Amino acid sequence: MSNILEAHNVVKRYAGHTALNDVSIEVPKGSIFGLLGPNGAGKTSLIRIINQITAPDEGYILLGGEKLQPKHIEAIGYLPEERGLYKKMKVGEQLLYLAQLKGMSKAEATEKLKQWFIKFDIKDWWNKNVEDLSKGMQQKTQFIATIVHEPQLIILDEPFSGFDPINANLLKDEILELKEKGTTIIFSTHRMESVEELCDHIALINKSKVVLHGAKKEVKNRFRDNSYTATFEGTLQESPFFSVVDTKPLEDNITQVHLKLQDDVSVNQLINALIQQVSLKSFNENIPSFNEIFIKVVGGEANDIL
Repeated sequence: MSNILEAHNVVKRYAGHTALNDVSIEVPKGSIFGLLGPNGAGKTSLIRIINQITAPDEGYILLGGEKLQPKHIEAIGYLPEERGLYKKMKVGEQLLYLAQLKGMSKAEATEKLKQWFIKFDIKDWWNKNVEDLSKGMQQKTQFIATIVHEPQLIILDEPFSGFDPINANLLKDEILELKEKGTTIIFSTHRMESVEELCDHIALINKSKVVLHGAKKEVKNRFRDNSYTATFEGTLQESPFFSVVDTKPLEDNITQVHLKLQDDVSVNQLINALIQQVSLKSFNENIPSFNEIFIKVVGGEANDIL
């Protein structure tokens, strides 16, 4: 899979503060790429450089294999965390203006916007002032502004902020549909459940550096620790195949146990050891969530995993 965007050894400094320190990432074409990190880590600085709002002090960005140039602005759609609509302008007038800034003709923009207004069931909004819309409606309006020119790369910074669950699901569906059409999406968020659900690849920035990156499944595999959860009926004795981390009694004489597999022991050996002692009801590997991985890495406990 080729990359639509690459950052090579990017450094950005502000008045003695280093916001980005030798940051390199690769964003595969047609993927949803999670750009993660705590507040102040450097995510927004990188996004601003990609959008050519600022320039790197060192390093460079490639878009489609070319060094970033002014012409690439039309190939990118950006939904910032801090929304920037003009409150006194009418919705339709404003979206037409923003679409033309991205290189669309007025006729083309009008046609595309009408399609989106019908799709989002907001036909009555065209002549309303932005200030008369709820926060969620303003979010929808700015999302349309971000994608109406059909960019190759879309950058969404906390896109679900301000949305109720119904509209958040609507936006998720649109994001997945855009991906199916071949659009690449950089998705910056603090909501790890959205990362689990949507992202194919991730990069985690902490204290101005990339501290974790890769395909979602591969990253999770790095944090597997040979631990399993089993529920059973009966009495479990010690075994050379596993150690018991903790035990929890459940209803109807069922026990739940957290097990750690010993080195050089296969999962089949573990299961056989269990069924020789107890009536096994369920058995699952404990795969870490991205929330757990985020906390572990940002907490500085996984520097040897990178």
